[in-house]
Amino acid sequence: MSDLITVQGVVISAMPIGEYDKRIVLLTRERGKISAFAKGARRVNSPFMAAADPFVFGTFTLYEGRSSYNLNQVSVTHHFVELAKMQPGIYYGYYFLELADYFGREGTDEREMMNLLYVTVKAILNPHVEDELVRCIFELRTMAEEGYCPELFSCVSCGKEENQEEMFFSQTQHGILCASCAPGVRDAVKISRAALYAMRYIVSAPMGKLYTFAVSPEVLSELKKIIYVYTERNTDKRFKSLEILNMMSR
Repeated sequence: MSDLITVQGVVISAMPIGEYDKRIVLLTRERGKISAFAKGARRVNSPFMAAADPFVFGTFTLYEGRSSYNLNQVSVTHHFVELAKMQPGIYYGYYFLELADYFGREGTDEREMMNLLYVTVKAILNPHVEDELVRCIFELRTMAEEGYCPELFSCVSCGKEENQEEMFFSQTQHGILCASCAPGVRDAVKISRAALYAMRYIVSAPMGKLYTFAVSPEVLSELKKIIYVYTERNTDKRFKSLEILNMMSR
């Protein structure tokens, strides 16, 4: 056996392999996104049976094989088993994992995304936080963490700090526009102060404070129209869990 390595991470996907094994994808602090085989994980008495599932956070000890890592030991810190019983919460959770998988890369420090996933799963489990707001927050913060943050603090056209009564958001221009610049942009739509304030908070708040606010139904509707579209236009993948969520909402 080659030298063992230890990483802190979260299981973002798991796939059955053969009769008893699993292939898991980990988002880790030390090595970015990596895959590993969990041999025997589908056996009833396997120590990996409950640890090789999505939403498991912990410390994973691995050894490197010829073509992939192999799971040697797991110390689970958080296992959100209760999420599996929540509808549609479980599908929001899977969508967030899919989005993290989409942006994950090997060899990068994924600490911030791990933390974002952790506080987001806790928010899904919180009955006082709306699932649609959780999605808005997760999507926009993910865009910010991955370098796709829209400009929310000054006009993208003239650079003027926007504090006027009328403010606009443009998908094509990736941010807000002042009242003077907006008329020249076809897709500029008016955005309320409350919605803009919420978006500014989402991209700049400490991770532990992300899910500590609520918005009115009108503001949530604004956020959904802007953030859902912004995320879709900055990704080029059809997410299976999101398709299920869309079907459930019809």
